[in-house]
Amino acid sequence: MKKLVLGAILLFLTMSSFGQDSEYLEAFQKKWENSKNYLIEVAEAMPEEEYAFKPTEREMTFAQQLDHINRNMNWINSDYLSKEKLDTAEFPRAKAEIIETISQSFDRVSETMQHISEKDLQHKTDFFAGEMSLLQMLNLMQDHVTHHRGQLIVYLNLKGIEPPAYLGW
Repeated sequence: MKKLVLGAILLFLTMSSFGQDSEYLEAFQKKWENSKNYLIEVAEAMPEEEYAFKPTEREMTFAQQLDHINRNMNWINSDYLSKEKLDTAEFPRAKAEIIETISQSFDRVSETMQHISEKDLQHKTDFFAGEMSLLQMLNLMQDHVTHHRGQLIVYLNLKGIEPPAYLGW
């Protein structure tokens, strides 16, 4: 009986740790997909003729903000996560192509995440701001998207366009 109880406990612990092993990655994937969908809704809300809008001379245009988000995702993904160099072609100028390019970049990160384990997230890497774990790099990438998407929402408001409802849960 003791062996049966001990075996059940070991099985439970093994199954519990297996479920937790991907808990962060699953949560990140869901958040990343919501982030993608929300950014695309924001990008779709701005009329194409306003993609050159910038609130002040020192600001980026709406299109440049999207390009900046896209390049940052691709840079962190290719240099720190997937280690697969990406051909960084010129960012498209047409609204539909910009949105498609951003969607593909989000999907590329999601694909990379399929090949990363919880253990991999603890791996340290050299970054210009200091040594960071891959977990920190993922958080940095998500924060960067959020930061610039927030700026894009201000651009929409300045043009009198109601931003899409928040989609981040």
